[in-house]
Amino acid sequence: MSAEPSVIYADNAATSFPKPPGVVETVCRLLGTTSLSPGRSAHAFSLESSRHIFDTRELLAELFNCPDSSRIAFTCNVTEALNLGIFGLFGNRLQPGDHVITTALEHNSVMRPLRYLEKTADIKISLLPIDADGRVMTSELARLRRSNTKLIVINHASNVTGGVVDLEAVGREKGDAFFMVDAAQSAGVFPLDVERMNIDMLAFTGHKSLFGPTGTGGFYLRQGVMLRPMKMGGTGSNSELESQPDFMPDCYESGTPNTLGIAGLGAGISFIDKTGIGVIRAHEQGLRRLFLEGLRRMEHITVYGPGNDSQCAAVVSLRVKGKSESEVAHILDREFGITVRAGLHCAPAAHRAIGSFPAGTVRFSFGYFNTESDVATCLTALDMIVKK
Repeated sequence: MSAEPSVIYADNAATSFPKPPGVVETVCRLLGTTSLSPGRSAHAFSLESSRHIFDTRELLAELFNCPDSSRIAFTCNVTEALNLGIFGLFGNRLQPGDHVITTALEHNSVMRPLRYLEKTADIKISLLPIDADGRVMTSELARLRRSNTKLIVINHASNVTGGVVDLEAVGREKGDAFFMVDAAQSAGVFPLDVERMNIDMLAFTGHKSLFGPTGTGGFYLRQGVMLRPMKMGGTGSNSELESQPDFMPDCYESGTPNTLGIAGLGAGISFIDKTGIGVIRAHEQGLRRLFLEGLRRMEHITVYGPGNDSQCAAVVSLRVKGKSESEVAHILDREFGITVRAGLHCAPAAHRAIGSFPAGTVRFSFGYFNTESDVATCLTALDMIVKK
């Protein structure tokens, strides 16, 4: 399956498209052949559904070097996982008045929960600054850390600039703080090793670079750590009890799961394993470099974030002088069939940090199924827009 020839999809940071053929085949096949109700019965349909969920959990554990796949729980997206992590810590490891360190490039799925706790529970927040190229300065972590720093939450790859944070450096300097990682833009493209990076919680989404369907996500939680669940109900386990199970993953997976989506996610991860995460990353970064080289030859375009850095996701944010971001995106879509995203990308803190607030930027985000021809067409379109 591929996008129509007349459409160039450059909005992969929102959701990846097209999906690998195996993802589409898996979802369509299961929708027509099984009941999709895992863990609730002993019949063949239920057992098959349970197997798909178990297999995807195992694939994720291998991808993240998680020693025990039961430490991975599924959610409907990374936003739910991050909210569960932040609010699940509050009242336990995180108390009123405690200190949290995050970065100046965070998505609202982190900033809004933190600002809520800042307002309602007097949580103190410090932001790791960025350098002139838009990279997070992890070297400032030791200076910002306090005796009551209880949480460090880091966006691994920015959805605005593409800049990637050195998680190993953070893991070494975290002290006793709980280390939470938002891997929405990096899982499936950059290596993630929860053991080597000393990560306590890794939140991921399925529908971006893991190539899964929308409505999928989850998190890894280190052994010995438990969070207060955000929802309780049927899990298919300990059903004789009216109290929530206190073990993973059941504690966080109440209700009938999205078996279709999780099975599709498993097919997406299998595609990554077969293709090679390094191959995927090299292709996407090559497209980013090619795009940046073309932009440098143009006048009246401002690019935000790191340049030709090998440690960058395939995201480029820019502005065209004399034209609004929404106007540029509209022209690209209507006149050239190029899909991009304009505005603040649900990350106003990031745009404040790079100096593009409040208008935001036009964001191009390339994926594994984009080509050099796609990049050339994007550059031609921008050149024509600039010269209008």
